[in-house]
Amino acid sequence: MGKRTLRTDPVGEKVSLGEVDPSDTSGMTEDDAKEALAKDVKRLSELHDLLYANQSKALLVVLQGMDTSGKDGTIRHVLQGLSPQGTVVNSFKQPSAEELAHDFLWRIHRRVPPRGTIGIFNRSQYEDVLIVRVHGEISEKKAHQRLRAIRHFERHLADEDVVIRKFFLHISKDEQERRLKERLDQPGKHWKLSASDFAERKRWDEYQAAYEDAMRRTSTQHAPWYVIPADHKWYRNLCVAQVLVKALEDLKMDWPPAGEEIEALTT
Repeated sequence: MGKRTLRTDPVGEKVSLGEVDPSDTSGMTEDDAKEALAKDVKRLSELHDLLYANQSKALLVVLQGMDTSGKDGTIRHVLQGLSPQGTVVNSFKQPSAEELAHDFLWRIHRRVPPRGTIGIFNRSQYEDVLIVRVHGEISEKKAHQRLRAIRHFERHLADEDVVIRKFFLHISKDEQERRLKERLDQPGKHWKLSASDFAERKRWDEYQAAYEDAMRRTSTQHAPWYVIPADHKWYRNLCVAQVLVKALEDLKMDWPPAGEEIEALTT
């Protein structure tokens, strides 16, 4: 199955989640996808070494999605081969009192990955627009102001050599219900659950609309959004991996030249 058949094209200003089937697999089988993923994970590790050696660019991976869409699973399966030395994962939850005393992007900017590394945001700057917007804690005008600020922020990061790839892990409401019930049936997963996980399901349509608006306003050439069908974990993982491999391959990195002392040792 060719890579071109996967859901790995960025979305634009007319994105509609209703037009993307969360259970889409592009006709692939699970076995084929897992075989392809293993190759991509290996390639991603090689490219990560090049990124770390060059110290000229950073890669920021933004993962968003409804509860149970697989943000943790994506990190675990796609980024498993990366060296911890050059990888940082940040999770953004409810802002602390200190964070609330600053502008909403303050806590985000502090965790942008330095050059030579890959940074993963498990939830991100978009949380400070989506949740508060859906719950009516900020006005539509304020939400649009924040999205505009995010767009300018991401432009600034791109100008400072941060490659940005943003993923919305698109899960269906039925699949989310199945996964929540599965967690209820497994005591070892109860720590992942809260009453709010079930309460937020009542706002499903509001969240879908808020995500659509956010992606339409902030999907750009330098910081594109990708809508990844996420009902099938193995397909989700492969799509994300292929986007990241291409992002790093497009940098066309070479190994940096050896210093004079090393040159002397090899001649």
